[in-house]
Amino acid sequence: MAAASMLAVAAALTTPLPGAAQAQELTDTLSGQINPDADLLLEAAEVTYDFDRDLIVATGDVQVYYDGNTVQAHQIVFDRKSGELKARGNVIFIETGGNVIRTAEMTLSEDFSEGFARALQIDTTRRTRFIAEQARREGDNVTSIDNGVYTVYTKPTNPPDKPPLWRVRAEKIIHNQQEKVIRFENAAFEVYGKPIAYLPYLSMPDPTIKRKSGFLMPSGIVSDKLGYGVTVPYYWALSPYYDVTAVMTPLTNQGLFGDVEYRHSFQYGEIKLAAAGLYQARPGEFSTSRADERWRGALNSVASFSLSENWTFGWNATYKSDRAFFKDYSFTSFGDNNETSEIFLEGRSDRNALTVRTYAFQISQSDYEDSNFDANGFSPVGTSLQDKQPLVLPVIDYDYVFADPVLAGELALTANFTSLTRDETDAFSIDGGTTARFRGVDGTFSRLSMKGDWRRTFIGPLGQSFTPFAYMRGDLFFLASPDSDVTALTGETFVGRAMPAVGLEYKYPFIATFSGGNQIIEPIAQVVVRPNEQRIGELPNDDAQSIVFDTTTLFDYDKFSGFDRAEGGTRLNIGLNYKLQLDSGYYLSGLFGRSYHLAGDNSFATPDILGATQDSGLSTDLSDYVASLYLDTQYGIKVGTQARFDKDDLSVNRFQTQASAVYGPVVSSLAYAFLDAQPDVGIDDPREEILGSASLRLDENWRVFGSVRYDLENTDFVQDGFGLGYDDEGFSFSVSYAEDRSRNDGEDVDRTIYFRIGLRTIGDTQVSTGALN
Repeated sequence: MAAASMLAVAAALTTPLPGAAQAQELTDTLSGQINPDADLLLEAAEVTYDFDRDLIVATGDVQVYYDGNTVQAHQIVFDRKSGELKARGNVIFIETGGNVIRTAEMTLSEDFSEGFARALQIDTTRRTRFIAEQARREGDNVTSIDNGVYTVYTKPTNPPDKPPLWRVRAEKIIHNQQEKVIRFENAAFEVYGKPIAYLPYLSMPDPTIKRKSGFLMPSGIVSDKLGYGVTVPYYWALSPYYDVTAVMTPLTNQGLFGDVEYRHSFQYGEIKLAAAGLYQARPGEFSTSRADERWRGALNSVASFSLSENWTFGWNATYKSDRAFFKDYSFTSFGDNNETSEIFLEGRSDRNALTVRTYAFQISQSDYEDSNFDANGFSPVGTSLQDKQPLVLPVIDYDYVFADPVLAGELALTANFTSLTRDETDAFSIDGGTTARFRGVDGTFSRLSMKGDWRRTFIGPLGQSFTPFAYMRGDLFFLASPDSDVTALTGETFVGRAMPAVGLEYKYPFIATFSGGNQIIEPIAQVVVRPNEQRIGELPNDDAQSIVFDTTTLFDYDKFSGFDRAEGGTRLNIGLNYKLQLDSGYYLSGLFGRSYHLAGDNSFATPDILGATQDSGLSTDLSDYVASLYLDTQYGIKVGTQARFDKDDLSVNRFQTQASAVYGPVVSSLAYAFLDAQPDVGIDDPREEILGSASLRLDENWRVFGSVRYDLENTDFVQDGFGLGYDDEGFSFSVSYAEDRSRNDGEDVDRTIYFRIGLRTIGDTQVSTGALN
């Protein structure tokens, strides 16, 4: 209630006052000491007035609410002469911001802006804690703590008496709430109560704020090529809308490495600019192309702007001086995206979407020599890898779904325009060098594709589902200056192609309910009728090279992954879908099926310039069998499997399975993949790998973890690693060791040791080693 309405205080008195006039005098006295616009409420078992000493005494579960602050105590004494409140006995002071102060006795000014206490504890809203011999609050802003301790504490759900692992003990701690900074004088950092580092002066941001200028936690680097180094980062919070982080890293072998990142937020977007590099003192430490030069570095920019409610424009562009820069200097702040740069424009609404993107690729793989493959007269395999990458300018995708039914069905339009330029033909040969295959051809190629899809679903009286569909697709190719040595390509500049299709999809689900669950058995059949694909092998193929035939593509109208190929001929796809749902939470689903080529030319039997379709399992009239299985126990165990079996002897041509499990203290995952040989794309041997990872929690805080990737075909460990970690609410620590044999940089094995330590509210730091060979 308002301060002026202090009659509630008089009404709560259990000891009679000397008349109504004196009660009004008490109310006026209290009201006159505080802000008349602030809320004040006093609750107590007993309130008395000591006229001789001019004191107002509230006793017994006293609570005072004033202007968002709360004081709880056994007794509160208000001295009218000094204008002070003294709280005694289990005092709890809750500030407006949520901080909680506990002590045995506290002195406060009448408006709570100043105070003093001995032997107190301060808990902040961010679960940080100050313990002090004595503290003084002045000007409703600065809290000075003498002989204090700063640490963190656990949530109420954790053991409340759990001691903190670390703390900072200081002769004086000054918390300026206006400047949002905490200063420590003559401080020591302690672990398990033992000092391990003395800090004459330490400053840190208030835990309630996220942005504050100052030095950040350093980290360490150990490398046989870089030497020893320490990153020294400094953060500038220049305004609420933009900031800068600058990192200087002196390296004993290579000199001073600089890394600067600028971030700016606008009302309708944000932008980031970053640069990193150095003048290498010992460039001879590196053997990869251009890595042995003096100047090395990289630039990066990321942006996203909302042009309107439905339109977004942005980019993510990276330039590096050489392919191995981000590997050699892996501590660079923006090293995640180092191969693909793009500019994009996106527009989306409920029923249509337009995206315009352009891509450039700056690879990290070094050139190499491979005597196992003959390039059939073209640039040798493994050489000129960067020149073999295309510049894609642009890729335009448009999708539109009509709001109103057309012929009582749904009509959707799809359009794609792609144009790319490549400087070098990417070729290899099979059959002992007699047959050429092309991943990409030099020159400029553009294609415009437009497609209309119509479909409508009917439900029969017995629950059967009939879905007739039709589509019409047209493509226009423009071929500018293709490699004249690629004789398979047409010599025409403009080429048109059309593909109409009609079809029907049929489903008949059988539902069976039993005690404890239900199951669904659903046969599915789909027939697609269309003419033969035109110009197979005469046109470039860049976006339809990946042919994965499994249950996810079994019922696709067109099983090619992109627009450069258009499946032709009449095809029948059949399958049996099964689902089991138990009331206990178990869920099982599976699909088994195959595809039949019924009439016309089989698009997968005739090779294009790459020839990937012949090993797809679809190149014969009777396809391979495909199957999938998914299991979810709802108790932490999930398994998913995809397989393709040979049409003649059911031997495995492709098999993938992934499993994850959370059981007690163990979190684990396991993946296995087998891919049979694909001689038509130059892969003569099967590939078989297993990848596993696990983490075991030893107790509440300690865990061990590890991972391995093993090549079963070549009996070789590709990657492996293990580590030990500790985590609690105020401290985290981990150390790990990893080996990598998959890199193509001249090193047999890359070995890395990584050490990380994190202190909540103070920061994280790490030390990593690279290329310990």
